[in-house]
Amino acid sequence: MGKSSKDKRDAYYRLAKEQNWRARSAFKLIQIDEQFDLFEYENPDSVTRVVDLCAAPGSWSQVLSRVLIKGESFGRRAWIDKKRREKEVLDNSDNATTSTDNEPEIPFGESDPSSELKPRKNVKIVSIDLQPMAPLEGITTLKADITHPSTIPLLLRALDPEAYKSSTPCSDSTSQTPLAIKQPHPVDLVISDGAPDVTGLHDLDIYIQSQLLYAALNLAMGVLRPGGKFVAKIFRGRDVDLLYAQLRTVFERVSVAKPRSSRASSLEAFVVCEGFIPPVKEDGVVGMAALKNPLFGGAVAPKPISEDGNVAVEVREELDEDANARPLLAQPSSTKEVSTPGHSTEVRHLHTSPSGDQSPPQKLPSKFAVEHRWIPSFIACGDLSAWDSDATYALPPDYVTLDPVQPPTAPPYRKALELRKQMGGAYGKTKLRVARPS
Repeated sequence: MGKSSKDKRDAYYRLAKEQNWRARSAFKLIQIDEQFDLFEYENPDSVTRVVDLCAAPGSWSQVLSRVLIKGESFGRRAWIDKKRREKEVLDNSDNATTSTDNEPEIPFGESDPSSELKPRKNVKIVSIDLQPMAPLEGITTLKADITHPSTIPLLLRALDPEAYKSSTPCSDSTSQTPLAIKQPHPVDLVISDGAPDVTGLHDLDIYIQSQLLYAALNLAMGVLRPGGKFVAKIFRGRDVDLLYAQLRTVFERVSVAKPRSSRASSLEAFVVCEGFIPPVKEDGVVGMAALKNPLFGGAVAPKPISEDGNVAVEVREELDEDANARPLLAQPSSTKEVSTPGHSTEVRHLHTSPSGDQSPPQKLPSKFAVEHRWIPSFIACGDLSAWDSDATYALPPDYVTLDPVQPPTAPPYRKALELRKQMGGAYGKTKLRVARPS
């Protein structure tokens, strides 16, 4: 399929090339910021340290660089400027015949110099991905696995190089263990646009995506400051409410965003979590145990293997009479642990009976009544008059097809492309050379 046909089918793919974005996903972050003000337009100094997970090819990191480092106008900033210009036009039209003041007016189409967004100071952005990514101005890139426990020390070291020192390298070792000299500074925002290669089996894709989200969340819990924000991609499935409830235990506000640039036919959405509530600190160490002891699953440290090669698993044995004495749904036992002022975590234990007893369950407490249930807000982001990502638009006769801004640096299909070129062809023109017997 040619480039022009893809430009017709996907307006945001065409706009990304015209506006110098590496991928169309840049519009998703811009539209989410337009709705939720992720970059704190009114208080720029509150968002200067950002971590971008699963960053390749780098479109979200490109938005961070152009908004935070260069000070360009996108997202909430661009929306406010648009509303201000509309208000100026209305005011000028109303006062066209009665204006008598001598104050100079701002020409239409030009922004007020006093309200221009300047580049922010002390900006630190770290991008992490398993795939290599082309460099960006002001962005520190790490090639690491967000599901591995060793990623958090590497991330903290990249955020604050002066707060870490390396151990003396050994002659037989190629890696250096970072040692913290002082407490590193936390980050203000963690974003993740990562997704696995879809298989077409929706249940499997949703499960793998949820595990990737849990890994990103566990890493974010190790580096976020209190009150920080977390944005990640999700696939909405049957049990997505469980994911929302788990996020709600460590964030004050959890919303679900569907950008205009995200196809309506896709299960893709984004969770926007605001007001991070840190869990209890263990032994005064912040962040280092987040992936080693995950709160919601995802990445875990491997268990020690015994000499016979088996993994040691602890199994709790219970008396048969105790198990038979339990009803089908027992009264939940609650244990409250206060982690931070004004926040408590409640652990509930529900026991099921292994026997086939079909006795009626006990009545649930009043806190589980309908009026106490919580449903996250589902918000459509972006101007409704903007381009429709599922529509096909006709191109002008003189339209020139553009190449992508940044081709993949190390695509997994590179070898297939090289083999195809060796066989002498492009799409539909490859001819296999078969040796004929003499």
